[in-house]
Amino acid sequence: MDVAHVEVRRISIAAGTTGGAHIHNGPVFGTIEKGSVTFQIGDGTATTLRAGDVFYEPAGVVVSKFDTSAEDVVFLGYFLLADGAPPEIEFTSQA
Repeated sequence: MDVAHVEVRRISIAAGTTGGAHIHNGPVFGTIEKGSVTFQIGDGTATTLRAGDVFYEPAGVVVSKFDTSAEDVVFLGYFLLADGAPPEIEFTSQA
């Protein structure tokens, strides 16, 4: 994929939210600003990300978990996109 532009978004997710398995149309990099999440790619090892931690979600690969803990989470998401493409998320039943 040729990256033509990057969109940056500050995203807030309420405490106790189960993010659900999902796929992005382009790679996503992120930085946790506040709170913590349980993060897992496919059937890999789940990890806890806290304020200051960074993460990477490959394009077209199932992100199994992005679940918040007992506090609200705020993160910056950097969406790398092809020419004219908006950032997209597709929820899936795959985990």
